[in-house]
Amino acid sequence: MNINATFIAQLIVFFVLAWFTMTFVWPPLMKMLDERAKKIADGLAAAEKGKLELAEAHKAAAAELAQSRTANQGRMAEAEKQAAALIEQAKKDAEAEKARILAQAKAEAEQEGQRARDSLRNAVAELAVKGAEQILKREVNAGNHAELLNQLRAQL
Repeated sequence: MNINATFIAQLIVFFVLAWFTMTFVWPPLMKMLDERAKKIADGLAAAEKGKLELAEAHKAAAAELAQSRTANQGRMAEAEKQAAALIEQAKKDAEAEKARILAQAKAEAEQEGQRARDSLRNAVAELAVKGAEQILKREVNAGNHAELLNQLRAQL
């Protein structure tokens, strides 16, 4: 065999194989590699976007937390003001009730004192009548002398 003929045959087979590979094998491989590269790039972009969204979500959550804390502090301050106002109102109501009860007690005491004075007047009038009866040694008729007794009560 001739080395030149072998070399030429190998060269022809090489070019046919290269043409076949570049025409039928290489484009699908390149297409798959391009698709794979695109998927990887899309995945990296999505990961980067996810990181940005996560950072934004953390910022939004921190802002919302700060806002809720501020609102909560405001509500607590308002509740404390209302509690203080309720306590103050309760104190005023208690003072008013105390004054009412004291006034009622004073009025009752005055009424009781007046009743006691009236009762004492009646008792003194009866004693005076009995004393006068004993002095005069005669019976004094209370029915006949009612006006006299009323005058005596008024003087006492």
